[in-house]
Order: sequence, then C-alpha cells, then structure tokens
Amino acid sequence: MAGADVADAHPAREAPAGVEVVKDSKAAKRIRDAAAEAFAENGYGGTTTRDIAARLGLSPAAMYPHYRSKEDLLYAISYEGHRRCVELLTDHDPAGADPATRLRSVVGAFAAWHATHHARGRVIQYELTALSPEHYRTILGLRRQSTQIVRRIVDAGAADGSFAVPDAEGVTLAITSLCVDICRWFPSGRYTEPDQLAGLYGELALRLAGA
Repeated sequence: MAGADVADAHPAREAPAGVEVVKDSKAAKRIRDAAAEAFAENGYGGTTTRDIAARLGLSPAAMYPHYRSKEDLLYAISYEGHRRCVELLTDHDPAGADPATRLRSVVGAFAAWHATHHARGRVIQYELTALSPEHYRTILGLRRQSTQIVRRIVDAGAADGSFAVPDAEGVTLAITSLCVDICRWFPSGRYTEPDQLAGLYGELALRLAGA
C-alpha cells in the first residue's frame, strides 16, 4: 500500500467503480467463496475453473453466466475484500478522538480482519499480479484509500505532537504492511485469536509512530 493524503478528515465514500463485478446473487457469492478457498489452497495459477466448479458440484459452463473467466473471479474477490477494508478502517476511525486512540482502533480492526479472514486475505493481498492491468489499477486505488486513512492519523499525531514521527510515509507503510502480513502466517504458535492481534498490533503501531 502506498500514498498519502495529509487532510485530517474522513473521506466521503465514493460509489465503487467496479461494484457491478461483486454480484449480489446467492449463486455468485457461492462461486466467489469457492474460488477464494481454491485460490488460497492452491494459488491462482494452480486452480482451474473446473476445480472451482467441482467444489460446488457444477459444470464449468454453469459458472459463466456469473463470471466470464477465472480472472474475473479473482477481481471480484479482490475488489470485495479491499472495499471491505476501506469501509472497516473508515468505520473504526472515531471522529473527534485523539490520534493515539484513532490509530489503535484502526490498526486493531485492520489486524483482526486479516487474522479472521486469513485465507481470503492471502488471495486479495498476494495474487494481485494475476489481474489484468485495468483491474490491477482499480485494486491499487482501493489499497491507496486504506493507506490514506492510516496516513491521515499519523499526520494528525505528528501535527499535534502526539507522535514523534521521523518519516510519516515510512511509518504508515510499516504499519499497514505488518497488518497485511498477518494473513500469510496466521494462526501460529500462541496467536490463534484475532482479538489477540488487534490489541498487540494497536500497541505496536503506537510505538512505530513514536506515541
């Protein structure tokens, strides 16, 4: 994730440009869920549409009215997951709170999401290079929105003296990268509950920001 917006205000939610790809029908959702499981287990390159259809007891042809290709499925899964992350971070940024409270809340929610949805998280975070250039650019836009939410809080803390930040962009990237990486290894050792990581990563974020 990258990007920075120094304005300390919540961004207005825009109508998502690719929302039509995330179809609301039960059949489309079942196909997305099956594809996400298959991609998480075998990787995008190691999964065929036949594999996905077999999980649902369907023929590959039965999927095409909902999704034209395997890449369309990956895009829908990625778009849905990244859009949810933007909404989650926005909803957990308490208006009017001090920067430390905001950062702890936002990072805790972001970390917990990647732990709770670790299999899907691996797909949306680590299979992006398989997307078409147009779809890839759209997902990067959503990733920038997530990064900007954290960056605004870091900048607010630096501005009011709450944080001793040597490099706001670097600190923001470090915080968001730590959260994203959870889906790669969770669960592991004694870290088996998302709430554990929410508290831990909230505190780590404050230390990185020099609170």
